[in-house]
Amino acid sequence: MNIKETFTTLPQYVLPHHALSKTMSILTHAENRIWKNLFIKQIIRHYGVNMEEAVEQEINAYKSFNHFFTRELKPGARPLTTKSNAIACPADGTVSQAGDITDGRIFQAKGKSFTTIDLLGGSPERAEPFNNGLFATIYLAPKDYHRLHMPLTGTLREMVHIPGRLFSVNSATTRSVPGLFARNERVAAIFDTDSGPMALVLVGAIFVSSIETVWHGVVTPPSMTSVQNWHYQANPPTLQIGEEMGRFNMGSTVIILFGKGKAKWDSEFKSHKVVRLGEMIGNIIA
Repeated sequence: MNIKETFTTLPQYVLPHHALSKTMSILTHAENRIWKNLFIKQIIRHYGVNMEEAVEQEINAYKSFNHFFTRELKPGARPLTTKSNAIACPADGTVSQAGDITDGRIFQAKGKSFTTIDLLGGSPERAEPFNNGLFATIYLAPKDYHRLHMPLTGTLREMVHIPGRLFSVNSATTRSVPGLFARNERVAAIFDTDSGPMALVLVGAIFVSSIETVWHGVVTPPSMTSVQNWHYQANPPTLQIGEEMGRFNMGSTVIILFGKGKAKWDSEFKSHKVVRLGEMIGNIIA
């Protein structure tokens, strides 16, 4: 960690993460036309958001900044891979890391890792199917499309809300904060697929005003003080590959987990690669 990263990261340890995120939620959901239009224009200009991809291109049509931030894309804007046994990318973003889960640990950045048990809320039973399996961490920047979609067709088994901090998840903080993704508040969804169990972990971050799923709605806020879980034994929802499964109200990170010998990442799918929703990022192993 260099001096610049130190001064960027250290203040985050004392910031009131949840209070700041609550304030951001109020601002991003505000329907004041002058305020929300100014905010939208600044984000479009600063990050180079491609509004031609959006179903609604006129910013006046968005009732709030959050409505813009979670905008719907035009049909066909993100073609879904049609290759046999393909794993589809669940989001627009940049690959932070991708590789093997080694002895129950997931690589975060140089010299830093965290356990699958911690990531999934402290349950060895929940984490065991992913031991020595495969993981990928994808970071969604402010310019990216912020809805998340299914990498494979899956039937929901369990959803878990794990309380925690809300550190930034940018590259500097990822290199600096030990166990970052297992410390931040997050929502884990466990699916049964043709390739065995698959976990999608939606990691919160500072200024992320909420995380929601299509079957539950808003999961957070409010933030709980202990791990909460929901089991889906009667009439569990099945979502098809490419179907929307959730969204971040402001940007963050999604982590994908597969079991040992169940999947293989494409050779180009590695750290720093820019990825697009729906493209092939790997294969399931039949």
